[in-house]
Amino acid sequence: MYVRNAWYVGAWDHEIGRNMLRRIILDEPVMFYRREDGTPVALEDRCCHRQAPLSMGKLIGDIVKCPYHGLEFDQTGKCVKVPSQDRVPALAKVKAFPVVEKNHWIWIWMGDPAKADPALIEDFHWLDDPGWGFGGSYLHVEANYQLLVENLLDTTHLPFLHPTSLGTDAFARSEFEVTREGDRVKVTRWLMNELPAPFHKRMGGFADGVKVDRWQIAMFGPPSFVKLDVGSAPVGTGARQGDRSQGMNMYNLNAITPETGKTAHYFFAQAYNFKLDQRWVSDLVKSQVIAAFLEDMAMIKAQQLNMDLGPCPVVNLGQDKAWIIMRQIVDRLIKEEQQAPRGVAISA
Repeated sequence: MYVRNAWYVGAWDHEIGRNMLRRIILDEPVMFYRREDGTPVALEDRCCHRQAPLSMGKLIGDIVKCPYHGLEFDQTGKCVKVPSQDRVPALAKVKAFPVVEKNHWIWIWMGDPAKADPALIEDFHWLDDPGWGFGGSYLHVEANYQLLVENLLDTTHLPFLHPTSLGTDAFARSEFEVTREGDRVKVTRWLMNELPAPFHKRMGGFADGVKVDRWQIAMFGPPSFVKLDVGSAPVGTGARQGDRSQGMNMYNLNAITPETGKTAHYFFAQAYNFKLDQRWVSDLVKSQVIAAFLEDMAMIKAQQLNMDLGPCPVVNLGQDKAWIIMRQIVDRLIKEEQQAPRGVAISA
């Protein structure tokens, strides 16, 4: 089950052009393309005649031509031509989904189109901010999307899953606080007066033996967005009080879109506000983050395989508080959608 009345990321902006890109989103086949004027379009990738994938067809001007029997559809999903007959049946159409292009991502609304307010799109302004650079990519997740959200909210796994890049022995015992404001959850972690993680040392240019104050602040927004404010600064330079000018600061930006109950699309970027004129930083950030996330993907896939074998008793720890709240929030939003009378908006 999914929250349907929400904006999800369907693709990076550079993935969509005059090609037709197929993706499964919330158990529905969707195809993306751009009209001749560059406007992105998302249609149901399933012909209303015999369910042939329209993405296997042709894009002629702004018209999509089905590869099976040649039916033609415009950007609204309406069938405008049936080659075998003059009359186009009134019910001959496919779904057209609201889409918005923002922050280098193509956003899609899978629920009630009347509720698709662009103002509800999650804030990822770092991807457009000239004061920040970023390296980003996409991964396919072979597990339920909430396992990845859990992974991002509980970073005590860093020393064990990422020992050569992000983890230090002391991080699992870093002091942390979980706070909630409405349907948003924040996990604030500080590790004071310790050696930096290898990736932080390289990005911050910290000399051998220099100890740092490290922060890792994970912020969840429903249904499946996690932003991590991360960084390190030399001990005692005021990072915890808000002055991060003497360290290195990055935002790890994550948009997870459910594909099916056991797979997901993972769009992510690492934004940084230092050495913006040096291309190697963007390349290193992208490669390091992908390497770490591939380690995450392997573990999450293994979790899913075990879960598929059947229920098993689960022990929760203190560090699990944030993701337990996250699941409660999402479950409640799903239930509210299911119970809401048609045509009646749910108040925030």
